[in-house]
Parts: sequence; C-alpha cells; structure tokens
Amino acid sequence: MNVDHPEDNLLIVRAFGRPDATASTMTGVNENGGVWKVTDPSGEHEHVVAWPSGQISERPEIRREVVLLYKAACEALGVSPREEHEPASDHPRGKHGAVEPEDEDKGGKPFSTVIRESSWSDHSDSERATFMEDIMKGRGTKQDYTDLVAQHFFMYEALEAAADSVLGDPAFEGFHVPALVRLPSLEADLRYLMGDDWRDRITPTPATAAYVARIREVSEARWVAGIVAHHYTRYLGDLSGGQMIAKRVAKQHELSGEGVAFYDFAELGSIPAFKDDYRAALDRLGASLSTAERADMLEEVRTAYGFNTAVFVDLGKRKAAAV
Repeated sequence: MNVDHPEDNLLIVRAFGRPDATASTMTGVNENGGVWKVTDPSGEHEHVVAWPSGQISERPEIRREVVLLYKAACEALGVSPREEHEPASDHPRGKHGAVEPEDEDKGGKPFSTVIRESSWSDHSDSERATFMEDIMKGRGTKQDYTDLVAQHFFMYEALEAAADSVLGDPAFEGFHVPALVRLPSLEADLRYLMGDDWRDRITPTPATAAYVARIREVSEARWVAGIVAHHYTRYLGDLSGGQMIAKRVAKQHELSGEGVAFYDFAELGSIPAFKDDYRAALDRLGASLSTAERADMLEEVRTAYGFNTAVFVDLGKRKAAAV
C-alpha cells in the first residue's frame, strides 16, 4: 500500500479478519496474499489476507490485487473508495509509486524504504530480462534453470566470503545469520541437477565474472555499506520473489526439495519477521551514514541490480548461441 494512505491498510485488515484493529502495516507479499502487522486490543499479530484473484506469479500483479482488496474492503465496510486507487498503468509502481509493504515513516522515510523506492525500476528491469521472465512464467527449460543455479554459485561464493569478512563489524550486525547462508544448498542443487562433476562443468558468464569482481573489490575495500548493498539485493530478493520462482520451477520440473534447496529458508523461521529485522538493520545503518555515504550505498544497490540484469542477458545470449 502507498505510504501516503496508511489508513488503507487498516481498512483491509478490518474487513478481512481483524475488525478491532487499531493499526496496520503491510510487511510482506507472496503468491497467495499480502501480510500485515496488525495491532488490536489483544496485542500485535501477523495477519494474512488472500489475493482476490487467487495465486499470482508476476510482480506487477501485486498492485492489481492490493487495489482489489482495498475496493472489496471499502464495499464490506460501507466506505466510498477513492478514485485515485484506479491503476494508472501497467508499471508495477502504479500511479503513486512503490506498492510493496511500507515501513512506518517517523519524521522522514526510513532508509530501508528509500532503498526500496530508489531501486524499484532497476529491480523491475532485472525481472523483465527475457531469460528470467521465461523462468518466472514457466517457459524456461530445466537446463535454463540449471544454468541460473550455476551463476548463483559464483555470485554467492563471492558474496558470502564478503559477508564473512565483516561479520565482526558493528555496522554489519543484524544482516548475516547462519540460516541465511546459501552456498551449501547451491552445491547440493548443482550436484542433484548436474552430477558429482558439476564444479568442472560450470563457468561464469562475462557479466557474472564482472559481478563477482565488483563484490570482491567492495570487500577488499572493507566498505560495509557496499557489501550490504549487494547482500540486500540478493538475499531480500531470494526471500521475496525468489519464493515464487522456487514454486514455479519445482512444479514445472517436478522437483521436490532436491534441486531447489537454494530457496528453502525453513531454518530462518518466520520470513516476514526476519525481513522486518533486516529492514531495521538497514535503518540503523542508514542513520550512521552521512548523506554522501547513503547516496553511495544507494548507487551500489542500483549497480548490483544492473549486474543481475546483465547476467540474465548473458544467459539468454548463451542459450541462443547453443541452438
């Protein structure tokens, strides 16, 4: 929901299961519905409301479903909806801007919100790269998925080494926990998908090699905010849209656990709760940075998204060349 209209969150949860709610903030989305943090006389609760149209698979569909929920809530509660809630375009940010969950804005937007809003178009570009779009829409082959997993291995090998290098830095506190580590699951997935000799059979695309080089450059400089920029781009994506990808791929290619272990964050516990904690860590980090340092970090987030898009483009070229 748009940060300009926090009352819309309250309308939705009151209409769909929490009639006594006094406060509500949207904290997450998945293919089945939206997730809200709700306060009512009995305390705080996590509340899920199903999408009106059923399961979704594309990020732009979120805006449509939130608008439908808002209108249905208004009808149920006898409230007249605002005309401005009509979708203005097919752009995933819709008419007002970001449609992802908003953090509470106390005297200015939290840094986590600034990061998300500043990089939304870059994120959308990444998702809309043809190779990735094919996987997300179920048009990709099992080999396409395997090729993607191979590139993830190189990315996370560099990223998790970078994270390990600053684990003791107070500025990095709250970002990297053991349950977040993906390298062992990537190795297991590749072993399942390709066999025991998988390591000898994979190579990074030029874009992946450049991405890895940038992560290592940032790490060698011990630039914590830069490491967080890459960490945020990858892990928060894995915990959000990545969960949709996992279900799509598992169903399409009949994978059950093995082959999609990379996307299994069961050991992390509640994903919405972890994402709340992660955003809080981003806000703390942002508060410790100067204006120039925050701008540099925002630019690095956009750089990371650019690398991801370039990797997908390279994979598309590699696929076309193999035909």
